[in-house]
Amino acid sequence: MRYRFLLSICLVIAATYWIACNNQSKPKTSKAKARDEAHYSKEEYISIKLDSNAVNSFIAKHPEYVSYTDLVKDFYSKRNYHYAWITDSGMTEQAASFMNLMRTDANYIGQDSSLVNHVLQAQFDTLTTREQWRANDTLVPSTELMLTAQFFAYGNKVWGGMTADSAKDLEWYIPRKKMEIGSLLESVIDHKGKDFAGEAPVHKQYNMLRKELERISNMSKDLPQDSLILDKKVYKKGDSAAVIVAVKQRLHAWGDLAVADTSNKYTPALDSAVRRFQDRMGLKVDGQLQAATITALNVPLSKRIEQILINMERLRWVPTEQTGDYILVNIPEFKMHVYDHDSLAWSCNVVVGKPGASTVVFSREMKYIVFAPYWNVPPGILANEVLPGIKRNSGYLARHNMEVVGASGKVIAPSSISWGKYTGRNFPYIVRQKPGGANSLGKVKFLFPNEYNIYLHDTPSKGLFNETNRTFSHGCIRVAEPKRLAEYLLRNDTYWTEKRIDEAMNAGKEKYVTLKTQVPVFIGYFTTWVNSKGELNFRNDVYGHDAQLAKQLFTH
Repeated sequence: MRYRFLLSICLVIAATYWIACNNQSKPKTSKAKARDEAHYSKEEYISIKLDSNAVNSFIAKHPEYVSYTDLVKDFYSKRNYHYAWITDSGMTEQAASFMNLMRTDANYIGQDSSLVNHVLQAQFDTLTTREQWRANDTLVPSTELMLTAQFFAYGNKVWGGMTADSAKDLEWYIPRKKMEIGSLLESVIDHKGKDFAGEAPVHKQYNMLRKELERISNMSKDLPQDSLILDKKVYKKGDSAAVIVAVKQRLHAWGDLAVADTSNKYTPALDSAVRRFQDRMGLKVDGQLQAATITALNVPLSKRIEQILINMERLRWVPTEQTGDYILVNIPEFKMHVYDHDSLAWSCNVVVGKPGASTVVFSREMKYIVFAPYWNVPPGILANEVLPGIKRNSGYLARHNMEVVGASGKVIAPSSISWGKYTGRNFPYIVRQKPGGANSLGKVKFLFPNEYNIYLHDTPSKGLFNETNRTFSHGCIRVAEPKRLAEYLLRNDTYWTEKRIDEAMNAGKEKYVTLKTQVPVFIGYFTTWVNSKGELNFRNDVYGHDAQLAKQLFTH
């Protein structure tokens, strides 16, 4: 049942795209047909006007729009109360396009009743089917104002998404985009003949995912959903098996296998297709059919549809674009992406927090680099690992290159401390690990001060970057290429040559460097996206954030 519901959403989306591509949508044929206003300039407003008190009267009759009162008043005040959607001879093309878009999107976002206004639809239909158009008809100002108010309600939901408080409840702490929906309506009305849907104030990734939903709706018609089962642990190039036929069919449907092939042979083409699929899923890329790859192939299309819808909701929250330099860490991808003047400069693997010590989704400004850093042991690790270790073995601190300091920073001799009487709750000192290659933070850390005590850093545990699922830290983010990141952040500072950076990392003495230009850092959580090659990627919901958001989006 749920699959059929999600599939119906995709079919509606396909209709939405058809409408967008054929954006000369017209109301029902009548003498009061939609009028072509494309020749109007911004200053040439529609001749008929509203009474200045009409907005208050309208809101009194329609309290569901009370939260948009100021927006509606401001919109009409700026245009001296000239109509926006209706002319003295009929509905504008914008009105027809908006009604079409609203009808389809009402189903697309999960049959949200807040987007379905049956009164507006009835009034719109009545006005567009009348034999004679009467500009003084009482339905005219009511429909005009309702179109405007509904535009604000629609935009708030479809382009703005759920409230900021709801997002925080789902552990999303990146500031929301600022959406100037009043200005957006002015643009839609003034730029006549433009693609209505194309005006949407959303990140470009949102529209990419929306196109992928249309594609998936088409492939879902013929693709069998039976689970694939391997008769042995691994199949590789040169093997033959009945299951290979089904694997080829599925990979061809997804677009990984370019040419359909019904043979049971594990061909070089299939090897390449499996590698591409594995890469899109974030799996080990070896061209072999094994348990992890089959598990990903067996994920139902309904689940993939749901996954895309979840991430489209998140994309409603983020800025439509990010200018300048910035760093993006995508937790489920286990990757850090470095952007130079809006363009991707390079990426590398990262290790993020393990479940139970998850990395927080938030954003801040990168301000400092610390070379050869001390590592102040966090309270949780102090209580659960360090203090028990010291009590078991007095040589624990020396073996881990650690020392104890007081609040003033003065080093305290371990032998002077009565360890037995302290726990993690009442320990009055700081335990820190001294700089060096074995330091848990490695040779450099990158600070973007925040209340979560999360930062980027080097690590001596380089082997973990080769793992597929890289959730091993206590919450901070380990970077596979820390020196490269330091060089990037200091690239415009002539003092910090590659040699000086290398010396500072290996000096054995902590050194703080304040960046001349702060760099935004975004710690995000996206389990599906379209990459620069146009490939749809999926990742596992490592922290269960998708599952929590799904409860909000799909529970009826």
